[in-house]
Amino acid sequence: MLSVEISHEQGGFSLDAHFECGAGVTALFGRSGAGKTTLVNAVAGLARPRKGRIVFDGEALFDSAQGIHVRAGRRHFGYVFQEGRLFPHLTVRQNLTYSHWFNRGPRSENDFTHVVELLGIGALLQRRPAQLSGGEKQRVAIGRALLAKPRLLLLDEPLASLDVERKHEILRYLRLLRDETRIPMVYVSHAVEEVLELADQVVLLASGRVVASGSVEEVMGRPDLRPATGVFEGGAVIETRVIGVDFDDGLATLGFDGGTLTVGNFDAQAGERVRVRIRAREVSIALEPPQHISIQNILHGRIAAIDAPHGSSVNVAIVVGTATLRSRITQRSARQLGLIPGMEVYALIKAVSLDRRSGAA
Repeated sequence: MLSVEISHEQGGFSLDAHFECGAGVTALFGRSGAGKTTLVNAVAGLARPRKGRIVFDGEALFDSAQGIHVRAGRRHFGYVFQEGRLFPHLTVRQNLTYSHWFNRGPRSENDFTHVVELLGIGALLQRRPAQLSGGEKQRVAIGRALLAKPRLLLLDEPLASLDVERKHEILRYLRLLRDETRIPMVYVSHAVEEVLELADQVVLLASGRVVASGSVEEVMGRPDLRPATGVFEGGAVIETRVIGVDFDDGLATLGFDGGTLTVGNFDAQAGERVRVRIRAREVSIALEPPQHISIQNILHGRIAAIDAPHGSSVNVAIVVGTATLRSRITQRSARQLGLIPGMEVYALIKAVSLDRRSGAA
């Protein structure tokens, strides 16, 4: 368990952050300049806050009242920076084994082999960083951090400098890392698709303040948080599992307790757990199940709430199974349909609007 309650000032920027997170992946999410890197540097011990406390697994790493500030090297945290920061004069193998100097336990060739296989970097061991692609450098940087056997892994925008193809490559390895290791992670990002794919919980930052924290489904589905995130648009986030893939049509079928979703341009495998974002503007409403239409996803649900109008539009919350979808429609449409809470309706979603590779899902 990581508990953070700090205040800090740096170059005219003020940070006042309070949150707790446990096992799994916690995303520090927000727009550029929100204070994410400053916060993760404080957790790492690279920045000393003005006041407050940072506690990990019951150990005080920083406590201004008691004069405690454990230096970065003694916190036994792994840190992966945006650029990887490999040693240019060392081979990949030497960069990886450099972590032995910070390893809390005995050296193990089995650990080395497992990390190399997990990250797919066996063919790179004799190369130097100048001979690696951006994605390869980041995989090596992650491997170096893992081989130090960290208690907590911190990743500060590790995909920021990569192109789209390399981002998907590293995301695939980070998913493997999340699923095969028990190392808790704090992942800094301003990209919605990265947070949805990796995180278990989200701490949303805006102007140096924590404006929301909780599960991915809870935080990323709130339409009222858009001002804090800029490009983020409210909607719903649903946990699903791939139950079928149609390679001929390039479609996948995802199952959840409210039914199934058909999605396009998908890169997951059958049985894989997938989190899907459905934006409010992509959900239409019908009072009866429509026929002879192109829309692939028709979900039966019940209206839970209708928000106060915002301009010409209104947000309608629709419960489907245990999930809550949101639909943004015009006030005129809501009035013409006679929508009221408790009414049974059908939510219509285009398959092409749920495109995982493009980050729209």
